[in-house]
Amino acid sequence: MMSKKNNTTEPAAPQAVSAQFSQHIIDERLTPNPISQFSMDKDALRLALVTAQYALRATRQQTPPTTNKPTGLLVLINGMEQAGKGTAVKQLRQWVDPRLLKVEAIIGDCPLDYQPIWQTHTKVMPRHGDVMVYFGNWYADLLYNVMRMATLDSEEDNKPAEDKQSKNDSGEDVSNLTIATWQDYLQQQLIRLKEFEKDLVSNQTRLLKCWFHVDIDTLQARLNDSEADPQFLYQIDWNSKKVIETFNDVAVTLLRQQEDWIIINGEDKSQAAEQFCHEVLHAMQTALVSSKTTADKSAKNEPQSVKSAIDKSPDQTIELKKFEAVKIPKCLKNIDDSEIDKSDYCTALAEKQTRLAELLRARQGRHIVFAFEGMDAAGKGGAIKRLVAPLDPREYQIYNIGAPMLYEAQHPYLWRFWTKLPNEQRNRVSRIAIFDRTWYGRVLVERVEGFADDEAWQRAYDEINRFEADLTAAGTIVIKYWLAIDKKEQLKRFKAREETPHKQFKLTDDDWRNRDKWSDYVQSAADMLARTDTKAAPWCVIATNEKRQARLDILDHAIEQLSAV
Repeated sequence: MMSKKNNTTEPAAPQAVSAQFSQHIIDERLTPNPISQFSMDKDALRLALVTAQYALRATRQQTPPTTNKPTGLLVLINGMEQAGKGTAVKQLRQWVDPRLLKVEAIIGDCPLDYQPIWQTHTKVMPRHGDVMVYFGNWYADLLYNVMRMATLDSEEDNKPAEDKQSKNDSGEDVSNLTIATWQDYLQQQLIRLKEFEKDLVSNQTRLLKCWFHVDIDTLQARLNDSEADPQFLYQIDWNSKKVIETFNDVAVTLLRQQEDWIIINGEDKSQAAEQFCHEVLHAMQTALVSSKTTADKSAKNEPQSVKSAIDKSPDQTIELKKFEAVKIPKCLKNIDDSEIDKSDYCTALAEKQTRLAELLRARQGRHIVFAFEGMDAAGKGGAIKRLVAPLDPREYQIYNIGAPMLYEAQHPYLWRFWTKLPNEQRNRVSRIAIFDRTWYGRVLVERVEGFADDEAWQRAYDEINRFEADLTAAGTIVIKYWLAIDKKEQLKRFKAREETPHKQFKLTDDDWRNRDKWSDYVQSAADMLARTDTKAAPWCVIATNEKRQARLDILDHAIEQLSAV
């Protein structure tokens, strides 16, 4: 009798891949070929696609353990309407195992307020080992917004002077929406997206960006055919030659600034589909090469063609420069021991909490991210409790960050934080996110305990700075705290937790072990503060052994930051 299939179990690899061919033949099929040299017939292409697909999935397998870095592929689909995008992806889905190909599609819309343009799209990011095709993606939102600006400006220019409006529905000054304005907006967004995508690639999510194009005559002919047309990607009038000309101007600007787009001519949809499948195969093969560890790359039996592809891989890990640790600042060594009277503390606390609540509710909808870091038992939880005391629970979210779950580890490092950010989508009422431990774990605990290799945690400083800069550029307020206590005070608090039943859950074996690496954690904190104290998101160091004073100092700083908004 057959047992029921577990719905969570991934499909097994095809027999053709796992048994019918030698390892040498499989390796040949996984070797990246220059696109210009592809000469496969359709059957060979189909087999190569499914072979690469399963090899990519195998990079994340747990048993037997693999030395390859789990690596995924994200395929971005954009371009003109009726250029063969749907036909191409339909063909790909027929030629690979459809169970392992994820397809997502969105219609372009205005980017949401107070968040980076990429933020809305991070929830659907593929796991390492998966292949995902994403119609529209963040470029659909960008193009929708740019076209809205460009066509609005064009419409205003064509009106008689007496009929021109001074403001649009969003209250923007229409007279300022010039060609230079949308071009500048597009350029700035493309720079940010380039950095975001660079960090995706560095964290084992390879990108393939495909732009489908047809000429105006072909587009017009297809729009007037008898086939039903899907909802248009960028919500623009494709029957208007003026709109198409503007779109092409925007597309030229985009493609010139970002040279990593693959342009696919959609005049012949069948040929376009075949070219697209070749491009996906090449991207999967290259992702497999980039997943190989140093040991794999130096293997004696590896084909020379693979070694050459590795040497030319765009995300090849470069040799690290010697890391220069900074001198530990006095604020992390000389901890204040002053005490505060409990009665005075309670009075000041109530006043500051009231003022903070007023400012939080007067921020005009802007998102706020509070980031709390510090030594174990430094008082992060108590400070957060006082911070939110005057607020309604629906106004904020608190995230207690620990080790990543397996599904979180199968995404880019920052993914589990991207998906917790405040957002304007209807599924989230709160616009305030409070992190008890944060993305800085990569340069703190993961560095000290060896959970991240040197290349990963040293690269993370710049990744984190770009992440926070994107948030603040979009209008999110980022407020970061480092809570410092001395080693003697930490021991005192550990023992107090041991003796207090309702606080014993706060103390773990890891806390005791971490004390043995006190100096390593202080040094990593010093390096972190030196490298990530930016104008966009500066650190506030609270260095005191007096819990009450720390809480008041945090409230004072938050009040100061919000008063300046």
